[in-house]
Amino acid sequence: MHVVRLARFLGWFSIGLGLMEIFCGRTLARKLGMRRHTRLIRAFGAREMVNGVAILANPTCAPLLWARVGGDALDLAVLGGTPVFGPRERANVKLAVAAVVGVTLLDILCATRLSTRSDRQLRHMPPYWD
Repeated sequence: MHVVRLARFLGWFSIGLGLMEIFCGRTLARKLGMRRHTRLIRAFGAREMVNGVAILANPTCAPLLWARVGGDALDLAVLGGTPVFGPRERANVKLAVAAVVGVTLLDILCATRLSTRSDRQLRHMPPYWD
């Protein structure tokens, strides 16, 4: 089943992103104009890692993918409220928002596919990964 491969990819992606947020939190905070929020970025990293491990343990569990969507919404809310200080930070925040939106679409696609009981319920949604 292709959706399971996508779920596993998103699980590994969560772990990688979480590791980066934990170990490079100070650098990320500086580049995004969030110098005083290093702990928040590291907490988001821990959330990503826990969610990634849970997805890898059970890649067919739709609520775990919906949890990623919720985390993405939280990330976007924080990025949207980021007090940027210069053109470089502004550009970095825009790039981060674009990346989060992109992965959010994959999360929604995967969570939706896992949430349905049959493909007949998804006639309007093509399986993009086939």
